[in-house]
Amino acid sequence: MALPAKKQFKYWGVAALVFAVVMWSLGHVLLPFILGAAIAYMIDPIADRLEAWGMSRSGATATITVGTLVVFVLLLLVVVPTLIYQMIDLANVLPKLIGDARNFVNDRFPAVFEQDSRIHQAISALAETLQSRAVQVLQSVAGSAVSLLNVVVLLVIVPVVAVYLLLDWDRMIARIDELLPRDHQPVIRRLAGDIDAALASFIRGMGTVCLILGTYYAVALMLVGLNFGLAVGFIAGLVTFIPYLGALIGGALAIGLALFQFWGDWVSIGLVALIFVVGQVIEGNFLTPKLVGDSVGLHPVWLLLALSVFGALFGFVGMLIAVPVAAALGVVARFVTEQYLDSRLYQGQGHRDAGTE
Repeated sequence: MALPAKKQFKYWGVAALVFAVVMWSLGHVLLPFILGAAIAYMIDPIADRLEAWGMSRSGATATITVGTLVVFVLLLLVVVPTLIYQMIDLANVLPKLIGDARNFVNDRFPAVFEQDSRIHQAISALAETLQSRAVQVLQSVAGSAVSLLNVVVLLVIVPVVAVYLLLDWDRMIARIDELLPRDHQPVIRRLAGDIDAALASFIRGMGTVCLILGTYYAVALMLVGLNFGLAVGFIAGLVTFIPYLGALIGGALAIGLALFQFWGDWVSIGLVALIFVVGQVIEGNFLTPKLVGDSVGLHPVWLLLALSVFGALFGFVGMLIAVPVAAALGVVARFVTEQYLDSRLYQGQGHRDAGTE
C-alpha cells in the first residue's frame, strides 16, 4: 500500500531541506566533487561512444584521461601563462582607460559630470551598484575557491573524482534507478530523461559553442593586433552561454580597447567590430542551432535569475549548480503545468462532465 500523498510530500520536503542545508554549510567542501561530477557528466557520451566501438569502460576512461591530460599540459604550458598575464595587465590598464573615457566625455558633454545633473546622479548610482556587486562576487569566489580550498588540492581532487565517477557512471545511474520509488518510477524516469536532454543540449552544446567562439574571438583579435586579445576572447567565450551577453561584453571591451589603441586607424577598429558581428552570425545561424537546438527551454532571464539567487545563497558553488538546477526546475515546471491543464482545477467540473457524455 502506497504512502498517502501528504506523508510523501513531508518526506520529500524534509529531504529537500536537508539538501539545501548541506549545500549552504558545506558548499566549499563539495566544490571539487561538484566540479568532478560535472566533468564526468559532460564527457560520459565520449566514453559511451568508445565503448560502442569495442573498448571496455576502463579502457575508454583511461583513453579519455590520457588525452585530457595531454591537452591540459599543452594549455598549461602555452596558453594559460599568457592568459594570466593578459588578465592581470588588463585589470591594471582598465582604470586608466576608464579615466581617459571619463575625460573624453567630460570635454564633449560636460553636463554629464555636473554634480546636480540627473545623468551624473544616475551614472554614479549605477557605478556604485556595479562596484558593490563586483566586490560581493569576488569575495564569494575568493572565500569559496581560495580561502577554504587550496588551489593545488583542488587541481588534484577534481580530476580524481571525475575519473572515478566516469568509470562508474553507468553503474551509478543503474543503482539510482533501482532505488526509485516503484509507484513514481515512470514519472521520475520521464522527468529525469527530460532534464538530461535539457542539460545535454545546454551544458554540452553551449559548452562547445563557448569554446569555439572563445577560441575564434581570441585568435581573430590577436591576428588584428589588439592588445589583450586572448583575455577578451576568453571573457567573451566564457559568458556566451547567456545569449547576446558574450558578444555585448566582449564587443564593448574589445571596441573600447581598439579605440584607445588604434585611434585614427578606423580600418583596425572596424575589423575588431566586424569580428564580433561575424561571431554572432556564426553562432546564431550555425553553432547554436546545430549544437544546442531549440528544445532546451532555458530563457536567458531564467538563467540570470538562477545565477543571482543561487550565487547569493550558496556562493561560488551555487553559481556552478545554478544552470543544472534551473534546467531541472524548468522541466518540473513544465510537467506541473501539463498536470494542471489536465486537472479539474483548470478545466472545471462542467468541462469534465461534457467530455464524458
